[in-house]
Amino acid sequence: MSEFKFDALCIGNAVTDVFSHVEDSFLVEQSLVKGSMRLIDTDEALRLYDKMGQTTRISGGSAGNTAAGIASLGGKPSYFGKVADDEIGDVYRHDMNSIGVHFNTGPLRDDLPSSRSMILITPDGERTMNTYLGSATKLTAFDIDRDVVASSEITYMEGYLWDEEAAKDAFLKASKIAHEAGKLVSLSLSDSFCVDRFRDEFLQLIQEDKVDILFANEHELKALYQTSDIETAIALVREDCTLTALTLGSEGAMAISREETVHVPATAIVGGVRDLTGAGDLFASGFLFGLARDFSLSDCAELGCLCAGEVISHVGARPEKPLSQIAEQSGFTLRA
Repeated sequence: MSEFKFDALCIGNAVTDVFSHVEDSFLVEQSLVKGSMRLIDTDEALRLYDKMGQTTRISGGSAGNTAAGIASLGGKPSYFGKVADDEIGDVYRHDMNSIGVHFNTGPLRDDLPSSRSMILITPDGERTMNTYLGSATKLTAFDIDRDVVASSEITYMEGYLWDEEAAKDAFLKASKIAHEAGKLVSLSLSDSFCVDRFRDEFLQLIQEDKVDILFANEHELKALYQTSDIETAIALVREDCTLTALTLGSEGAMAISREETVHVPATAIVGGVRDLTGAGDLFASGFLFGLARDFSLSDCAELGCLCAGEVISHVGARPEKPLSQIAEQSGFTLRA
């Protein structure tokens, strides 16, 4: 590929994960159902945040995790996401830039606070999640920096962002700029519920060549084509999309183009799987990095599995060890 400034531009909901260790009594006092996941409004987000004790804050979100993984590989990622002009937003911006992710999207300047996912961890390790989307839903076409898009080998968007009309316009603008610059565009289906909401629109993006690379797991791909047979789904996506990166859990992953299909095994996890959070996001990190650096499809998928294997070996959706080190120990040559 041509000279580039960024390996990939990742576009998504800028969500800060806020962790706090609490006693079970705290959940009772706050009328929370242990182990539940819920979306909350502004008032509840501010109320609960004020009640939490000592916290650990880490910039997150699906596409944000992917960008962080590319940086950990020694790559050059950029990121578009919307945070507010507040403390949480400042933390998110500092966190992303400090790990090597180029993030300069202007902050939202209105009454909506920055998005956060407040994760309450009880002594037994159970997580109770309270997610407030806030400013993350306010990304618009005005936030699309033409120069960043045009200088990114691949533009990657998480499907979660497709809930808002303004965000759709932002992605379509980015897709147009990328293609005019001769670059690639990719979409992650994110989850099966997301596919159920936007199936026709996602298919239209693929079939009209607004998306070149599709990321999905087995359940999402079957949901997209409304079939219970994965082979049927693979045959259909091969016709519709130039390239599909398909994750299969313990069965590894596939890269599916119109010319070839490769299947690589999952990475062995020493000590077993600890937490599946972020597995798909980090698979995308490895695959996108490899594709931007002209790796073979087999190597792209293998590197994706390697990155996913690292993140599921511990709790949390970001790498604990440098992915560049792990990749090089596994035989990959990661040139600057």
